[in-house]
Amino acid sequence: MPFRDDDAIRDLLSKAKVIAVVGLSSKRARASFGVSRYMQSVGYRIIPVNPNETEVLGEKAYADLDAIPKDVRIDIVNIFRRSDEVPEVVGAAIRLRAPAIWMQEGVVHEEAAARARAAGIFVVMDRCLLKDHRKLML
Repeated sequence: MPFRDDDAIRDLLSKAKVIAVVGLSSKRARASFGVSRYMQSVGYRIIPVNPNETEVLGEKAYADLDAIPKDVRIDIVNIFRRSDEVPEVVGAAIRLRAPAIWMQEGVVHEEAAARARAAGIFVVMDRCLLKDHRKLML
C-alpha cells in the first residue's frame, strides 16, 4: 500500500513545497498547530484551511480548499479533521488536483482514500507528517 511506503513518502516530502492544512488551529496546544509550525520551520509554506480562523502562522486562512486562490499550487493537503469529514475534503482535493493527501494519525477513511487514489492522488493515511519528516528527512 502506498501510504506505508517510506521511499514514496520521502520522495513526496523532498518535492513538496506548499501544504494546505485542513483544520489548522491558531491554538498552540493543538496538534495541527505544532505540526504545521514545525513543517513551516523546515521550509514548507503552510496554507491554513479553517473557516474559524483569519490567519495562522503568518499566513492568510481560507474557509475551505475551494477558497484557496487558483494560482497557489498545493503539493499536499494535510487533514486534521475527524475521519467522517474526510470524504468532503477529498472531494475538494480532487477538484484542486492536489498531488497528495495526508491524513494525520487517527484519521482513516478507506473509501475516501480509494476515491483519491482513483483520481491519481498519492495518499498517506494514519501517519504524522512531523514524525515522518523527522524520521525520513533528517
